[in-house]
Amino acid sequence: MTTDPAISAVAALDDELRRGMYVFIRGARRPVTRDEAAASVGISRKLAAFHLDKLVAAGLLRAHYEPVGGIRKVGRTPKVYEPTEADIRVTIPERRHEMLAEILMDAVLAEDTGENARQAAIRVAGHRGQQLGTAERERTRPGRLGVERALTLTEDMLARHGFEPNRESPACLRLRNCPFHPLAAEAPELVCGINHAFLTGMLTGLAASSVSAVLVPRPGECCVELRSASSGEAETRRRPPE
Repeated sequence: MTTDPAISAVAALDDELRRGMYVFIRGARRPVTRDEAAASVGISRKLAAFHLDKLVAAGLLRAHYEPVGGIRKVGRTPKVYEPTEADIRVTIPERRHEMLAEILMDAVLAEDTGENARQAAIRVAGHRGQQLGTAERERTRPGRLGVERALTLTEDMLARHGFEPNRESPACLRLRNCPFHPLAAEAPELVCGINHAFLTGMLTGLAASSVSAVLVPRPGECCVELRSASSGEAETRRRPPE
């Protein structure tokens, strides 16, 4: 199983010495030598090297050789460390606030004449989902998708995006987590509408016409589930009111 880079980074920072050196290096605003990092937490240069290499392996620091202060002296150029641009966030269950923020920002920038903000957000969410579904279809080339194959494919996709899909039956995929929570609790009609549009667009991009995204809110779970599109009127693909 591949370890999430964010989890590896958090694990690396769990050690007090590593965390202290990482904070020192971030605060220095310049490349830091091994000796400086060691002195910042009161340990030997050799032990500091061990911990610094762990931080580099976790993607939190990068290392290179550079003359201290830009002055080249006789002898070996020292190894220096500086922080990467890593943005480490771990939430369990996974949340995707940045995705929602991007959808809302794009909606503000691309709002059409005669369209209100909510309508623009739902349109943009549908487009985002369709792009994702199209990319997945091009990557996997699944051919014609029946209900069970379509749900298997979407289950894998949605797991990667934090929805925690649960196959309740061969023809029904329930999403146990809302990646946009707790924002959904503050504006449920807006966020659930965006979520529904995103998932509907994803199915369109996948060419999974055998499956529908249906609004079925449940406390503590995602408001949408994916079902067979031929199970009756209640399971037809519906969009929330504009």
